[in-house]
Amino acid sequence: MTQIEGRVAVVTGGGSGIGRGIAEQLIAEGARVVIADIEREALEQTAAEIGAEGIHVDVTDPASVQALADEVVARHGSVGIVVNNAGVGPLARMADMTLADWRFILDVNLWGVIHGVSTFLPLLQANPDGGHIVNTGSMASFAPMAGAGAYAVTKYGVAALTEALALELAEEGSDVHLTLLAPGTVRTNIKSSLRNRPASLAGALADVDISEGPARDLRWIDPIDAGRIVTRAIRNDDLYAVTHPDWWHLVEARQQQVREGFERYPVESA
Repeated sequence: MTQIEGRVAVVTGGGSGIGRGIAEQLIAEGARVVIADIEREALEQTAAEIGAEGIHVDVTDPASVQALADEVVARHGSVGIVVNNAGVGPLARMADMTLADWRFILDVNLWGVIHGVSTFLPLLQANPDGGHIVNTGSMASFAPMAGAGAYAVTKYGVAALTEALALELAEEGSDVHLTLLAPGTVRTNIKSSLRNRPASLAGALADVDISEGPARDLRWIDPIDAGRIVTRAIRNDDLYAVTHPDWWHLVEARQQQVREGFERYPVESA
């Protein structure tokens, strides 16, 4: 089990939404929390409100993530928990997307996690008692949806990174553990994901408030609820932290399609 109390935790995208909820719950369970975000105003306000430290970061820039790690170590001497949570969720049909669209969503959702893992993993491995990395994926990590294909590409990538790294660390007998957070509908400001998109990466991706569409009838949770699920997964060293287990039928339908593909082409005897 990973101890939370007394550990130094870093949460990217911690200025709002799920990141804030995770940070609040980590603080409630005794962690010293550094939240990192690209939006300075939200970062400073949230840090003051929840009792965290705030450090500006751009997760798409490896030098910025390295500077974050350096500053945390300079202040606290070590890092025990890292939550690579920063992400965006604009939508577009894939046939309409430009390469700039792809660059934007991949840079934030996938490369942001890669930068966080590559930067902080050595610090966690250097701890005598290891540590824990949480990567925020999505229910789209398991079952893609039309209109959100690019988002699913990034979240499938986050899932593969998390699962493969967990296997490698287990083979090495490492005390560093991994969790993939797979949130469903959470009350956040993901509906305004493009507010920080560089003008040079403008394209077909558009912000959509899914709470105003068919998804409004789904079960919605607050960020702090997601935070409680995450800290439970950290304590138990669980590989998956799922906010909406009642959505299993969506994942099961996709898994059944895969199974049918395997069964459709049986091995032919020589």
